[in-house]
Order: sequence, then structure tokens, then C-alpha cells
Amino acid sequence: MTAADRIASSQPPSAGKLNIDHIAHFVPHIDAASSALEQAGFTLTPFSAQSHRLEPGGPLVPAGSGNRCVMLRDGYLEFLTPTADTPIANQLRTAIQRYTGVHLIAFGSADADADHARLDKNGFTPLPTVALQRQIGTEQGEETARFSVVRVPPGTMAEGRIQYCQQHTPQWLWQARWTAHANGARGLAAVIICVADPQEAAQRYARFTGLLAQPGNDQWRINTQRGTLLFVTAEQLQRSLGVSAPALPWIAGHVLTTDDLMLTRNRLKAGHCNSRELDAAHLLLELPTALGGLVIFQPAGAALPSLT
Repeated sequence: MTAADRIASSQPPSAGKLNIDHIAHFVPHIDAASSALEQAGFTLTPFSAQSHRLEPGGPLVPAGSGNRCVMLRDGYLEFLTPTADTPIANQLRTAIQRYTGVHLIAFGSADADADHARLDKNGFTPLPTVALQRQIGTEQGEETARFSVVRVPPGTMAEGRIQYCQQHTPQWLWQARWTAHANGARGLAAVIICVADPQEAAQRYARFTGLLAQPGNDQWRINTQRGTLLFVTAEQLQRSLGVSAPALPWIAGHVLTTDDLMLTRNRLKAGHCNSRELDAAHLLLELPTALGGLVIFQPAGAALPSLT
């Protein structure tokens, strides 16, 4: 098995487990977002238009959205933009009116049907499972990436589009040529969710995921098999990071691991990015308006930052 095969095969969670598969920034202009990401040292996948089947066996229709991605060795970052006048595209536009930035958290699923059943049992009234797909170029030719996605009605989770994603073809997404980044980025370690009441939000996500909400040091969290949800107030983010929330709730950003924090620091400096050290193990990148939100880089294996 090649290194690329090992990375791809490690993405889906174990049976009965969840991880953080990816997050998505909703951006109005994909070209501006792409330039900002490349300036920060990220490798990007080509632009890809999305299609979906609204019901099993139904016709494949354009979703009205497209994306570019930053593929990491653990998870990935998606940058999603509206491309047409469809319900999905209009949901993106409505979200972007609130703020440009992260509006989607996708939990990696080993069994989308089981997650759908749990959501229904816990009162979240999930929508029918959607079969999504998009064309992806590979070094051997074009292939089709396929996903099963479980969503809940808009507004059910006030923070954004919180969903499950079962990867059926991870080998087409995690290609070796896309998982190396000039800034050393390695994996998606945490998502930072800024809310008025962290305890309420954490306990609601616990019902959504079937995982345990844990208090500690004034910071609620939920640990998945790979990746953590951190729940904080706007006051905590202002105090710990000097960052102001544009709205509440706000999925503020994410924590990424890096192979070499010094390499990351130097690459961001060379790209004239708005970055600064929080402490010896954490580096804050405030993303430009084309992307929205923030990134905290830390060495692989380091403790997550304290945002209190």
C-alpha cells in the first residue's frame, strides 16, 4: 500500500465512530478565495461543480454550487461558492450575507443510514439522505467522487449546515499531489464554535452526535475519534485571541496541525499574511475577508489552545 493509499484509507471513521471529516467556508468569489489560500501556502484542488440526486435512483441534477478544497492528511477544508439559482445556491448566499467564513461542519460517518436513524430518534427530523457526487481528475483520468450526506432542515442547528458525510471514494479525494502544503499543514484538529451559551450548544451537539459533551476550564468540548469541537463565547475569543465575532452564532475557524511550526510561521510571513504567535506552540492566522474567520496552527500532538 502506498502512502497515498494509507492516507485515503484512514479517512473514514471506524464502525460506530465519528470524526470531523471536513469544514466548509462559504465564499462569494472563489477566485479571490483561491488567491488568498495560495498566498498562505496551501495547495488547492481544481474547481469542481457539484451534482446530486434528490432521491435514490433519481436523475443527477446540478446542485448550483462548486468548490475547491485543501486536502489534509487528516480531513480537509472545503471552499464552497454558489454558481446558479438553486435552493442549495440560495442557502449559500443567505449564509454569506451573515458573514463570509465557515458555515458547515461535516462529521465523517461510517454508516449514513445509522446516523440518519439516530438523528430521527433524537428529534432532529433529518432530511432524506442525499447522494452527492462530483467529477475529479486523477493522474490516470477522470473519476467520480461519491458521498452520502445526511442533513437536517435549515435552522435546526443555528450555527450553520451541520451534517454527516459518508465517503464512498476517499481514494479520489486524497490524492498525493494535493496533500502536501508549502506551509506544512497536516490535519484538521478542532473546530471553534462561538455561541452565546456554550453549555447549551455543547449539549445539543452531544444529542446530535451521540458523543459526550465535556466541561473543563470554562471551555466546553466534544471529542470525536479524530478532531474536537470547542465551544466558546464571543468574550472568550476576544480575551484569548483579540478577535471580534461578526455575528452570533459564528463558526469562527479551525485548528490545524503542522509538520513544522517554524516552517508555517516563515511561509505565512513570506506571504504577508496576518499572523502572530499566541504562545510557543500556537500560531494565529486571521484570514482575509475573501475567506473569513481564523486558523490556529499547532504542532501535531500538541494540546489544543486554551480559549478562556
